[in-house]
Amino acid sequence: MTENQTVQAYTDAWLHSIESIAELLAPLPTDAWNRATECPGWSVRDVVSHIIGIESELLGDPRPIHSLPRDLRHVTSEFARYMELPVDKRRCHTPVELTGELEYTVIRRSRALRNAKQGPQDLVRWPAGPLSRDLPYEQLLRTRAFDVWVHEQDLRRALRAPGNLASPAAVVSRDYLVEGLPRVVAKLAAAPAGTAVTFDVTGELEFLRTVRVDASGRGSVDDSAGPGPDVRLTLDWETYLRLACGRVRPEAVPHAVRVDGDGELAARVLANFALTP
Repeated sequence: MTENQTVQAYTDAWLHSIESIAELLAPLPTDAWNRATECPGWSVRDVVSHIIGIESELLGDPRPIHSLPRDLRHVTSEFARYMELPVDKRRCHTPVELTGELEYTVIRRSRALRNAKQGPQDLVRWPAGPLSRDLPYEQLLRTRAFDVWVHEQDLRRALRAPGNLASPAAVVSRDYLVEGLPRVVAKLAAAPAGTAVTFDVTGELEFLRTVRVDASGRGSVDDSAGPGPDVRLTLDWETYLRLACGRVRPEAVPHAVRVDGDGELAARVLANFALTP
């Protein structure tokens, strides 16, 4: 796949997911907008507001002028404050206003992506407050496909409307998360040199990956199991997603993860599994 084809694939994955969100929200009764999601402190309406806020900022819209309340316990960092501001600003908006703004934002953003002049490796700004930085255009699109799909799944779980667990954006998200496995195993879980940890993921998006730690303590990931890994973790794709995105702690889903091998190392891996801020 060429770089331009990759850009188009990320764009298509993002569009599929964000349009799926719009379809999911269209028939939603008003009270459902207040259902809690697994994002700390955020309801369905808050997740939608977050998506609108980020995509609007990428379009060049000014950030809203707004002062956050001081009693938001889930806001514990400057990054969280940055993300919370456009969410809290919209907490007084009605579902009709939010669905209308989302649809208009999708139209504008889709047009902007179609007309974009950036090349795959051209640097563009990723708006994330204290974590803002310049990224290759291709990487920003990949990040947006990942973020929107993860939030689509947040909404689906809150609304008990499962779906799209093997969509194009799900595949993008799988690859995005798998890239973080060497850091989880080798650095955060401090697996010793020579260790192999296998992740056997079942369900809608099946895959097998093994992280191997070399003599220098560096981890690498491949798609083979090999003989006798030190740890083998077997879990379904949705549980993998929830753990890797910090939506749930391992102790909350004890029966969803099967552990074979070194239990102490497995516990360290699972305790450090979350990769998103």
